Amino acid sequence: MKRQVVFGFIGTQLDATGGGIGRWEKWRPTVSLGMHEDFALDRIELLVDQRRFKSLTSQVCADLHTVSPDTQCAVHDLYLEDPWDFGQVYAALFDFVRAYPFDAEHEDYYVHITTGTHVVQICWFLLAESRYLPGRLIQTSPPRKQKAGDPGSFAVIDLDLARYDHIAQRFANLRAETTEFLKSGIETRSPMFNRMIEQIERVAGKSKAPMLLMGPTGAGKSQLARNVFELKKQRQSLKGRFVEVNCATLRGDGAGSALFGHVRGAFTGAQSDRAGLLKSADGGLLFLDEIGELGLDEQAMLLRAIEDKRFPPLGGDREIDSDFQLIAGTNRDLAVAVREGRFRDDLFARLNLWTFYLPGLKERSEDIEPNLDFELGRYARNHGEQVRFNREARDRFLKFATSIDAQWPGNFRDLGASITRMATLSESGRITAAVVDEEIARLRRLWTGRAADANQDEIDFVALLGADGAEQLDRFDRVQLAEVVRVCRQCRTLSEAGRVLFQASREKKSSSNDGDRLRKYLTRFGLQFEHCRRSGGS
Repeated sequence: MKRQVVFGFIGTQLDATGGGIGRWEKWRPTVSLGMHEDFALDRIELLVDQRRFKSLTSQVCADLHTVSPDTQCAVHDLYLEDPWDFGQVYAALFDFVRAYPFDAEHEDYYVHITTGTHVVQICWFLLAESRYLPGRLIQTSPPRKQKAGDPGSFAVIDLDLARYDHIAQRFANLRAETTEFLKSGIETRSPMFNRMIEQIERVAGKSKAPMLLMGPTGAGKSQLARNVFELKKQRQSLKGRFVEVNCATLRGDGAGSALFGHVRGAFTGAQSDRAGLLKSADGGLLFLDEIGELGLDEQAMLLRAIEDKRFPPLGGDREIDSDFQLIAGTNRDLAVAVREGRFRDDLFARLNLWTFYLPGLKERSEDIEPNLDFELGRYARNHGEQVRFNREARDRFLKFATSIDAQWPGNFRDLGASITRMATLSESGRITAAVVDEEIARLRRLWTGRAADANQDEIDFVALLGADGAEQLDRFDRVQLAEVVRVCRQCRTLSEAGRVLFQASREKKSSSNDGDRLRKYLTRFGLQFEHCRRSGGS
């Protein structure tokens, strides 16, 4: 049987009744802990300011021994200058529990929350909830009519929600609603993406640190950042605005001026003071899209603004305060940019605490169908017209959209545009197979043109193989390897790329391992499939 141990403050009001016999006629919360037949109190750890309440403590311990002779009373001298000062109380209790030699294997711990100020009670709760104090809360209550020998009642509060299925389910439902909100209400099916959204939801609720969203253009970074802002605002962690900046549009003096503001005369054309976007985001969330495009000087100023919440405007000496939260977005590999000297390593380290990669559409082919329905719903809201696919048309479009031939270079942005076109061209609110066939032909033409332009640019063999490897490459191998690399960039897996590259010869074999054939080919050049994918910016 484990020993029962209670932590609590002396009730300087409720426990204080004077030293006369009349004290037994009044309910006292600390003494009552030892009077319950169904709660065997082995030890009580009393926190008290001994300089002020030493005599009261001695009286309470003596009376507790009278009603419960087996109860040990351990007194801890804890001075609180102001028991209503949250910071002071929490710090004192935190230091106390960190130093206390808990023995959870042999003892059960309780925190008496009846005594002490409301601030003390809150701090007890937080320490128990965070498991710094591995115990439960116990609350004592007086009887309806006070009389000698009546201990009143007590209630034990367990903060482990797993013990309360209905409450736990309620929180689970709320979390599910939150993640759906972050996904813009789209019932995404990609396990990888859904796990990422769940992590973002937790980070958004608990952390004010910068967040970095990586992924190709059109993957949804901007919308996700806005959804995170709305979520934080719902939870009262933000009061200011959502400020979005595309760093690719900022150049020269205009970059620093737009972000940090300027004073009059800071540069030619600065005819008046300007606050800047960082100041506009004070108390809110700043989304810096394409942060990899910022110049090194602006990166240095941004780092200081993130860390100090202060920065000087261009040409000014007086610093500006701005307490903003930051989400950065990029389609570049910032680690590569750091190695190449185009991005500051200290800023990258500051941003890299919470980094999330948003995959492109080809990496989330299972999410094309739910996004199709989402885009149709958006079209209905924007145009006041409900549009649907007929069954044949829907199946035909989904088959194409999820095939290897579907490139989707603009990712979800391209998909949205495609569905908008088909909805606009539909008759009587129905998208037919003919409309789908026209759209597929249109997409093929668009992508063929883009591919032709892309193929005009040679593969960067130096980046792929190194200077020595590129120099030793025969012209024949250069042409062949370039095509293999392009196919690898378009495919999600090694096996998929193998099927595309060996499509004709594989049909002549009874069994084939196209992925292994491709792996052996790449190994000749010291390459792996993942290396080819990364070299294309995937």
